[in-house]
Amino acid sequence: MTDQTPMEGAPLIRPSSTDHPLHESIVEACRSVYDPEIPVNIYDLGLIYTIDIDAAGDVTVVMTLTAPGCPVAGEMPGWVADAVEPLPGVRSVDVELVWDPPWGMEMMSDEARLELGFM
Repeated sequence: MTDQTPMEGAPLIRPSSTDHPLHESIVEACRSVYDPEIPVNIYDLGLIYTIDIDAAGDVTVVMTLTAPGCPVAGEMPGWVADAVEPLPGVRSVDVELVWDPPWGMEMMSDEARLELGFM
C-alpha cells in the first residue's frame, strides 16, 4: 500500500522566481531589513522563503519570523513591502507571513552564521 497524499514530493518552500530580472534587486531590498533583535538582515537569516514575481511585476514574498512571539511580528511584513515596493519594475507587493515550515538556525546563510559567531 502506498501513501497517495497530494503533497507527496512537494517542496516545503515554494521556489523563487530566480530567473526573473527583478529577483536580485528584490533580494537586495530584503537585505536592507533587519530583525531588531539580531544584527543580521532577514534574507541572510533565512526568514525569506519565497520571492515570486509575475510578468506584470506583482511580487509575492513568503516569509517567516524566528519565533511566533517575535515582538515585531505585526510590523516586519510591512517593512519588507516598504523595501520592495519602490523598486523600478515592481507593480505591487504582497507579503505572506507563514509558520510552516518553522524557521531554524540551519536556514541562515554562511555570512549570517559568521556574523553571529556560529562558524
